[in-house]
Amino acid sequence: MPTQTIAYPIGERLYLSITDRCTLVCEFCPKTQGVMQVHEYDLSMGHRPERDEIIAAIGDPTKYQEVVFCGYGEPTLRLKLLLQVAGWIRQQGGKSRVNTDGLANLVHKRNVVPDLMGVVDALSVSMNGQNERVYNQHCQPQLEGSFEAMLSFLRAASGKIPSVTATAIEGLEGVDIAACRALAEQCNVAFRVRHLDVVG
Repeated sequence: MPTQTIAYPIGERLYLSITDRCTLVCEFCPKTQGVMQVHEYDLSMGHRPERDEIIAAIGDPTKYQEVVFCGYGEPTLRLKLLLQVAGWIRQQGGKSRVNTDGLANLVHKRNVVPDLMGVVDALSVSMNGQNERVYNQHCQPQLEGSFEAMLSFLRAASGKIPSVTATAIEGLEGVDIAACRALAEQCNVAFRVRHLDVVG
């Protein structure tokens, strides 16, 4: 079986690919277009890695600015595993960030923010639209009510997780970056503009 990429460094950060499943089918995601490569790394997944395998792939987390849960899947779909690994990273003196679609509460049917508190240092949440119509157009959510659930997650995480940032991609049709920024402010979280196909 070919070696599977679990941890891949980009710049000062180490990224973790822990699942290939997702709650969105974003039209702009390379995976949706059949491309499984990020930079020089092939993120094709032969199996979903377990805790010890991921920890072995990380090595020393303090070598990196932060360890980021972010592959071609939604990391909070493996919430228990994510918490185990993030807890280990913290015990080792490292910092972790979760790049997420913000739908964990909708998926798990409860508020998972208390689970993340004291374990995860930062959240980066994909907003990708200033309203439900634009969001649905680009993200093609598989669960009803995803846009409102994402905003609710942002509000729930604000003030509970040290760093919470909503993001939107510049250049997508109909996406109003200024309106997305204002929406993030209403949720009391930071905002960052992302650029299509730029990771890291």
